[in-house]
Amino acid sequence: MCSPQDRIETLIGHLREGCEVQLNETAMANSPLTTHVLDTALGRPAQNLNIDVFFQRSDSQEFDIIAKGKTNNDGRAPGLLTQAQFVSGVYKIKFDTGNYFKSINTRGFYPYVEIVFEIVDPSQHYHVPLLLSPYSYSTYRGS
Repeated sequence: MCSPQDRIETLIGHLREGCEVQLNETAMANSPLTTHVLDTALGRPAQNLNIDVFFQRSDSQEFDIIAKGKTNNDGRAPGLLTQAQFVSGVYKIKFDTGNYFKSINTRGFYPYVEIVFEIVDPSQHYHVPLLLSPYSYSTYRGS
């Protein structure tokens, strides 16, 4: 069993290597929107977590699904969108945390997590990580 300090060191290592990991270099390099899900309770990447990406219609404020993905062994979902798909507007990423926690025999409080954000300059790269545990989560704009 890992100690809390071991878990923290593992998470820090994953955060530091974020730009160095090259699991699918072409897909990551070509995708203007990336994410990385870390299970902070276990101190490891959240693997096989389903992700849906949505775009908000400006006329009705409703969201349409535009991409689906699943995290890999490193907790990343490469190749979610192409540069041609990525335009200014409001996006939402929905993380299927309920099924992830079920898959690791853990009871979680959040059946899903939705992160809504606005893209002003689609020529930039946007990284939206999720730090997850059964009873909390946090996010930030990464690099």
